[in-house]
Amino acid sequence: MFAINRVARVSSPLLLALLFASLVKPGWGKEPIKVGVIGLDNYQAVAFTYLFHQAKEDEVLARLKVVCAVPVGSPDIEESVKGLPRWVEQFEKLEIEFTDSIDTLLEKVDAVLVMSLDGRKHLEQVTPVLKAGKPVYIGRPLAASLGDALEIFRLAKQYQTPIFSCSQHRFVPGFIGMRDHPQVGKVLGCSVYGGLSTEPHHGDFFWHGVHSAETLFTIMGPGCVSVTRASTADFDLVTGVWQDGRIGTYRAIRKGAVKYSGIVFGEKGILRAGNYGYGVPVNWTPAKGENTSLPKGEHWIAPQGEYMGYKGVAIEIAKFFQTGKPPVSAAETIEVFAFLEAAHESKRQGGVPIKLQTVIDLAKPPSRN
Repeated sequence: MFAINRVARVSSPLLLALLFASLVKPGWGKEPIKVGVIGLDNYQAVAFTYLFHQAKEDEVLARLKVVCAVPVGSPDIEESVKGLPRWVEQFEKLEIEFTDSIDTLLEKVDAVLVMSLDGRKHLEQVTPVLKAGKPVYIGRPLAASLGDALEIFRLAKQYQTPIFSCSQHRFVPGFIGMRDHPQVGKVLGCSVYGGLSTEPHHGDFFWHGVHSAETLFTIMGPGCVSVTRASTADFDLVTGVWQDGRIGTYRAIRKGAVKYSGIVFGEKGILRAGNYGYGVPVNWTPAKGENTSLPKGEHWIAPQGEYMGYKGVAIEIAKFFQTGKPPVSAAETIEVFAFLEAAHESKRQGGVPIKLQTVIDLAKPPSRN
């Protein structure tokens, strides 16, 4: 009552506005950003949706609301075939509308998540989104080839549409925090390691290796100029040389124990890149009446037990959809994919060093070289 009486006595419109603003919580009176999802064969689509919808009112995540989805998958990818009905069921429980086409979805939303597992489809799926000028995030992998990655960013530039893509590893504090870690100082080199599952229709590293490659670039920063790959039946070691003389490596593990981490070499010290454990995907079907939050699956657990799964990326997506400013540049993302393609080419040529600019030039259509 006191506050109301005080408002009634205020004669200055400016003072009245200031007093009202002090009583209003952040986010009140703002319409949510309506988000559409393309592809429901990826459990990340469900994870992001739960994070947006269950965020606290004053969190940046609360500004996003998933309103519709195009439930497409890929019949020649086993993970897609098994996952699609499970994640469609979760969207049905959330009462999210399904549409039969991307064009219909675009009429209903302000921004888009392209979450299809199949990188081969991303260029086709994102093209109408870019033409419509809707900000878009593309889940990993951005594409199944360097050529498609280059074309996606070319179209984004042509239609002046904000876009970004990254692995969820990019915003794990134990990785991104290494760039300016007080015990490391300036990063002089890094050796990352992680598992490597593959799909026959994607390049060796484009399907799953992008996670560790992006970890390497998150810590080292851009500037890699050449790549050499040593390869055996069970392991790969990819060595990148940066333009300032630093060296970064990626050890891909297909046999034995698997963890996702790295060793960072700096001016002040040498440190492991976060004491994080990695959970493998598990089947998740909530019990009847169970009060669930996030689906279980791949996730990072901080030493203190804090859930560090997709929330870091979700926060960046929310900021991006509000500002139109991507947290990862097109140039750096292209460099990550050129790094992976150069590794493929090095293996094809028997392990010789391959320059990133060489594979970029080869991947461009002749008219754009």
